Amino acid sequence: QVQLVESGGGLVQPGGSLRLSCAASGRTFSFANVGWFRQAPGKEREFVAAMSANVLWTKYADSVTGRFTISRDNAKITVYLQMNSLKFEDTAVYYCAANFRTPLTAAMTAREYEYWGQGIQVTVSS
Repeated sequence: QVQLVESGGGLVQPGGSLRLSCAASGRTFSFANVGWFRQAPGKEREFVAAMSANVLWTKYADSVTGRFTISRDNAKITVYLQMNSLKFEDTAVYYCAANFRTPLTAAMTAREYEYWGQGIQVTVSS
């Protein structure tokens, strides 16, 4: 089993920045493809960013490309999502996820991930 816990969310003004963290425990996290997803009220969960276990592959949703950066620190068993130039439409609950079945991919669909955090709220508001 793997437990994922997100932190770093909160309220930020448009144009501001936040860094989300996802701390893992359980299975060796460095062997997993990790991803971030988000879900806004009344909308389906959507892909945000992903990184392969070997760090060679990263993918981003078009809506966040150039503004968000995913990174990982395997020594600290933590994944980060740096979010810059935040917009109103970035408001959502953000989830981190881990995929051990295909670790050398940067999976973009939720069904490919086996483990999920509980989610953390990010609100962009003036």
